[in-house]
Amino acid sequence: MTPSASPGLTRLNEAAPPLLSRLLHEICASTAWGASIAAGRPYARVDELLAAADTAMAALTAADLGEAVAGHPPIGRPAPGDPASAREQSGVRDEERADLLRWGLAYQDAHGHVFLICATGRSGAEMLAALKERTGNDEATEREIVRAELGKINRIRLTGLVRRLAEEEPS
Repeated sequence: MTPSASPGLTRLNEAAPPLLSRLLHEICASTAWGASIAAGRPYARVDELLAAADTAMAALTAADLGEAVAGHPPIGRPAPGDPASAREQSGVRDEERADLLRWGLAYQDAHGHVFLICATGRSGAEMLAALKERTGNDEATEREIVRAELGKINRIRLTGLVRRLAEEEPS
């Protein structure tokens, strides 16, 4: 372990390829993104890991972004058994779910994929307003917004992963 590396980052750096692949896929469903993060190891500090995540996100093709977005549940309907999506969408009140789902379907019809937004810290009303606003975006504009939102999600999830790995008992 480097002097400034956290125990969680050290565990990520030292993870066997199959485990690392699974952990990174839980963060982002893009194979290219995960491969880029894996190839950049070892990371001396979390900020280096996050910078690598940003660089990998910027390099994703439209197809790679599609793969990443396909790994996310619709807003208002967290994936069953997925505590990350449930936690991230915790700002949605029951009475907002129907509107989010209805507008989410309109968005999906317009763009061919689920609406993606970094839901952490946002209320259901804020997400619904963004959903309504973004439904009319052209493909290129929306792709770059999705890229930015996915980057935010990945940063939050990576930071949480490093924290969880630090808290685990050594095997």
